[in-house]
Order: sequence, then C-alpha cells, then structure tokens
Amino acid sequence: MLKQAHLYIKGDVIGVGFRAWTKIQAKIIGVSGWVRNNFQKPEVFGVNGGVETLIQGDEEKVNQIMEILKRGSPVSRVEEVEIIWQEPKQMFDEFEIRK
Repeated sequence: MLKQAHLYIKGDVIGVGFRAWTKIQAKIIGVSGWVRNNFQKPEVFGVNGGVETLIQGDEEKVNQIMEILKRGSPVSRVEEVEIIWQEPKQMFDEFEIRK
C-alpha cells in the first residue's frame, strides 16, 4: 500500500548538498517524491530556511529513508524533523529536486 510522508527538516541543511544527497538516498531505497529548499515558512524553519520533502512508497521504505534523513548527510547537521503522514493525492514516478 502506498504511503506518503511530508517532512520539514531544520538545521544546517542548505548550501551543503542536502537535496542532491536526499535524491541519491531516495533512488537507492526506491521511493518517489520531491525535495526542495524552503525559505517561505519562517514559522516552521526559522529565518534561515530548511528543506522540505515529500516521500512516497511502501511504508517500510518510507520509514527507512526518514531514519536516514533524520541523521543527515555527512556534511549537514539536522536539528529537527517534523513528519506529517498524508493520503497521496498525486502519484510520483521518480524522485526530483525542485527549485
């Protein structure tokens, strides 16, 4: 069964290749969706922004990539991850980096 999680990732995750690293992890695990930097929600991310990602796949794979993203890439520092489970409204065939 297809599951979807919307993540808001706070910390030192902008300007360190976090989106590209996330796309690689998504491809390895086999989930679809998107990732983008977000500076538009200071109430969520603070004044420095953060990374927002939407992940789709079977529950085990979604949970697997969420655990990886919580730890962060070797050059990032993840402070907090807010996770919102959602019903999928749109299906994604691949994982993309959005601007």
